[in-house]
Amino acid sequence: MAAMRVTRLLGPTAAAALSALSGARKAGVHTSSARSLRYGWLSYVLGERTTPRFNQNSRIITLDGNLSSGKGAMAQQLADSLGMLHMPEADTCYMDRMTGEKQPLPADFNGMCSLERFYAEPRAADGNSYRLQLWMYTMRLLQYADAIEHLLATGQGVVLERSPFSDFVFLDAMFNEGYVRPECVQHYNEIKGISLCEFLPPHMVNVPLSYLQSIERSYKDSYLPQMSEKTDVLAYDMTKALNVQMLVDDIKYSKFEGGPWAEQDDTTYHQMRML
Repeated sequence: MAAMRVTRLLGPTAAAALSALSGARKAGVHTSSARSLRYGWLSYVLGERTTPRFNQNSRIITLDGNLSSGKGAMAQQLADSLGMLHMPEADTCYMDRMTGEKQPLPADFNGMCSLERFYAEPRAADGNSYRLQLWMYTMRLLQYADAIEHLLATGQGVVLERSPFSDFVFLDAMFNEGYVRPECVQHYNEIKGISLCEFLPPHMVNVPLSYLQSIERSYKDSYLPQMSEKTDVLAYDMTKALNVQMLVDDIKYSKFEGGPWAEQDDTTYHQMRML
C-alpha cells in the first residue's frame, strides 16, 4: 500500500517513468549464453542414463597434422562417414563463437595475444608468444569439454582437429627455438596439471608420420608413449595415398577395449556431466 501511495504522489508522468525503470531492470545482465543447462542431479534420480545412447561410433577421435595439410577436410569426411560430429580446429576466437558474439572481441578479451604478431615477432619481449600458446591451450580445453558434453548428452561421436593433450608439443617447439623462457614452460605445466587431469583422453589418436618429422622429439619421446598407454594410436605415412575409407576401416577394426573409457559406467558419466 505504501508503494501505491508513493506512485500516486509522483503523478502520471513520474509514475510512468518509474514503471519504465522497473521494466528495464527486469532485463537482467547480458551473458550471451549459447545454450541452457538442462542436465542435473534430478535428471539422474529420475532415471536418465548415458550408456543407452552409445553405439560403436560413440567415440572421441582426434586428428593431428601440419597447417594446410588437409586434415580439416579429412576430419569432415571421416565424421560424415561415421555419422559423427566434426568440430573444426579451435582458434583464438573459439569462445566468442560459442558464446554467440556477433564478431570477435578485442584481443584484450581474447588472451591479450596476437597470432599475426607471433609470426612477425616470435621473440617479442612482452611475452606475446607464451600468452598465445597458453590461450590456445585454454581454447582447445574448452572445445574438448564441449566435445565430451556432446558425446555424453547425445551419444554421437566427435572428430576433433588436435586436442589439449597434444598442445604441449607446440610449447616445446617454442622453447627449443628460444621463443619462451623456462619459467613459461613451468607455468604451463602447472596449469595443465590442474586442468587436463579432469578429462578422459580421446578414444583414438591419428597422427601422420610426416607430422612427426616436423615436431619429432616432443611427439616421439613424450606424446605418443603417453597416449599409447591409455588410448589407440594410429600413425600413417602421408607420402602414400590415404583415403577416408582406409581410415574408417582401421577405426572400425579397432576394439577400444583398453583405456580409462572402458572403466566408465552410468554413475561416472553422470559425475562427468555434472562438471
